[in-house]
Amino acid sequence: MTQIAVTGEDRGSASSLTQSLSTFKKDVFLIGVFSFVANVLTLSPTLYMLQVFDRVMISQSELTLIALTLIIAVFIAAMAFSEWVRSRLLVRAGARFDEQLNTPIFNASFDANLEQKRADDTNHFSALARLRQFLSGNGLIAFFDLPWVPVYLFVLFAMHPMLGWFGLGFALFLGVLAWLSSQWTSVHLEHATSSEGRTHDYLAGKLRHFEVIQAMGMLGNLRRRWLLLYEEHVSAHWRAQQRAGQMAALLKFVQYSQQSLILALGAWLAIRGELSLGAMIASNVLMGNALRPIGVLVSTWKGFVQARQSYKDIRKLLGQYPERTEGYRANRVAGHITLHQLSAYARHRQTPILDSIDIHFEAGEVIGIAGASGAGKSTLARCLIGIWPSISGKVLLDGVDIRDWSREALGPHIGYLPQDIELFEGTVAENICRFGDVDADAILDAAQRVDIHQMILRLPAGYDTPIGQAGKLLSGGQRQRLALARAIYGMPDLIVLDEPNANLDDAGEAALVQTIRDLKEAGKTVFLIAHQRHLLALADRLIVLTKGQITQTGKRQAGGTPTQSAPVRGAL
Repeated sequence: MTQIAVTGEDRGSASSLTQSLSTFKKDVFLIGVFSFVANVLTLSPTLYMLQVFDRVMISQSELTLIALTLIIAVFIAAMAFSEWVRSRLLVRAGARFDEQLNTPIFNASFDANLEQKRADDTNHFSALARLRQFLSGNGLIAFFDLPWVPVYLFVLFAMHPMLGWFGLGFALFLGVLAWLSSQWTSVHLEHATSSEGRTHDYLAGKLRHFEVIQAMGMLGNLRRRWLLLYEEHVSAHWRAQQRAGQMAALLKFVQYSQQSLILALGAWLAIRGELSLGAMIASNVLMGNALRPIGVLVSTWKGFVQARQSYKDIRKLLGQYPERTEGYRANRVAGHITLHQLSAYARHRQTPILDSIDIHFEAGEVIGIAGASGAGKSTLARCLIGIWPSISGKVLLDGVDIRDWSREALGPHIGYLPQDIELFEGTVAENICRFGDVDADAILDAAQRVDIHQMILRLPAGYDTPIGQAGKLLSGGQRQRLALARAIYGMPDLIVLDEPNANLDDAGEAALVQTIRDLKEAGKTVFLIAHQRHLLALADRLIVLTKGQITQTGKRQAGGTPTQSAPVRGAL
């Protein structure tokens, strides 16, 4: 075997999320530069007012007014351009942020489902959307504007100390409001978000089995359980919205009060001769500029809390399931399988499903696996192809731990027919070719080997017929045979068939027997989990599982008589 590449699995401590955020340093710098320009130019309307009221109105000079107006027009245009550029930078950075993370989240969600930690991890994409929206919205812009609050307050102090102290007081008051908003709403918002996820997962899981629910009258019972989750979500959402509404009303009261009070203070100082008329008007504008970032932060606090929770969720997901680097590749796969002290575990179960299995299988063997229900046969099937998450020991494929193989490279060499048939929304041809590049010859070969070519031609659009979600437009037997065609598509080197005849009629079972014989003649390694003697009779080697251990094993001679290293009477 010629090795092309060998690399280990990336288990670095830095998550993809942290790495993605670190790539936006240039964007943050540019946004900061344009924020600086925008905030400096924000002072220009204030200076314009001062000049108009304190110079033009006194000098009655129309030329001065025209010159000042032209200058302020240029400044305002530059300020608007800076605002537009930084908003565009944020949107572009948010899109790039999403682009960098959607694939790691997609892969990590599948890994999480593989470990059965969640019924549906699509909520992580909702979390990514919330985080992207916050990073490209007004909330983040307010963070860039926040450092300019002291500058505006300094100008107010320069105009008159009382105006400065008044502005500082309101700024501190709004800061306290922001802190109170955090304390009052964060817990409720996080609870509402998590309860929404649980409600969505529960409903999505039940909708996938609507036929069973409808047929057996389970809808009412499931609806009552769903209502408990839904009412919890609605209650948490209502409490969060109530607190947010209270804060919004209080914020609006403070903002309107500030506008009136600063104007009143300026007028009082002007009456006393301590402030000019232009400064009185300008102080109102400056006060608004100083308090605007704090007000935006208070009003967008809900989005900030949700973005923070989304960041935690995504960071946790990517930390638990980091992206893997390119794994082991080989020019060909022979199909030698060695199980070395293999044990398999499941969550919430103290005893292992498989317990310290040591055995070797030669390439090109057909291995029959028998045993009672719950003996661990399906778990062994998943371990053989490297998709059972919690194991100790090793499964070696051609001498290499199957977890170290590149899944993209290994996938075409593996055929897998699970006990629970899983087809996908698409056409017949797309399902057979595993949604890869359509190879008409290989698709036709797989269909003919399992004897479904004529059946497919009778469908409305033949191989281009959509089969619906999970293949619901096909019968159970048709789904089984279509999944078998997918498993042998391209004649992979390692095939694992778990109860492949569960839904087959006599014709389908005859086609299955012939398919196994064809695979055997082609020198493929086949694992066949079955209970029927006539199927197990096709095997070169038989093993029997009992409570997670191989208790019986034996090989067949050319004439079909077992040569036993342990009794196989329980298997045949």
